[in-house]
Parts: sequence; C-alpha cells; structure tokens
Amino acid sequence: MRACRLCRRPEPAFLLPGVSHDFKIPRSVLVVIYTADLQVLMLERAGWPGFWQSVTGSIDHENEPLIETAAREVREETGIDTSQYRLEDWGIENSFEIFKQYRSRYADGVTHNLEHIFGLELPSIVPVRLEPTEHLHYEWLPWKEAAARTPSWTNRDAILLLPIRRAA
Repeated sequence: MRACRLCRRPEPAFLLPGVSHDFKIPRSVLVVIYTADLQVLMLERAGWPGFWQSVTGSIDHENEPLIETAAREVREETGIDTSQYRLEDWGIENSFEIFKQYRSRYADGVTHNLEHIFGLELPSIVPVRLEPTEHLHYEWLPWKEAAARTPSWTNRDAILLLPIRRAA
C-alpha cells in the first residue's frame, strides 16, 4: 500500500495513487506575538466567532522548517514581517486532539496534532492587517487577559510563560 505524500499514512484504497489529496499535515506552529510590556496579540477566527487565539498554522509540506512555517503564518495572518523582530523558538511541543469538526481536513484516522511554540517579541504595538477569510478581529491584551480569552489550553499555557521567559 502506498503512503500519502503529505502525511505519510497509508492511502485509503479509494484514493488514486500519486494524486495529491490536499490533506493537512498534523504538524503546526503557534506563535505568541507580544510586546516588551507583555501586551499579547489575539485573533478571532472567522470560521468560529468567539474563538480567540494567537497565530497558528500547519506546515505546508513535510520538509518545511518550523521557523519558516512560523514566519509565513505570521505574515499571512497579520502582515507582520518577522525578519524585523526577534522570532524565537521556545523548544516546546504539545500534542492535542484535533476538534472533530476539523478532522475531515486530515487523512483518515488522524486525530491529534503536534504543535511547536514560538514567540515573537515586538518593541511596542504595531498595526495588524487581517486576512478576512481567516480572522474577524484582533485585540492587543495584557498577558493575563489574553490567556483567559483563549479556549486553547496550549495557547493559554504559552501565554502564561511570558513573564518567566522575559525574566530569563
């Protein structure tokens, strides 16, 4: 049996061999964007009003370096150029269950995603350009309020690390 080129899982028999199936790869990044005084950028998802989170996104292909995924997602979702600031790999990975309503985006049997955490420190609040198909609104919030706003435990835990990371 052949493996899907994106997720390396066996292709279901009903799929054509060698044809791209456009499944998302269950490997992603979370980028906490924050200022020197710990204001955190939060985005409200267009497909899920009321769901606030930091920048997130999946790798495009198996060989895409995570730092490149992080920079691309920040640029696509906010218009911020990470090369102008310090994008830092926090060396933290979390595995979480993919929400059932999104599992059809992944190959059959994929139920969990592995997420890698990055931080992007800005000297102060900068203008943000949203992609309206992805996000409805954005807010800069004090870190404790941002952590309380997100329903994502991985995002909350990353935001709660900010004072510790800044002190180090």
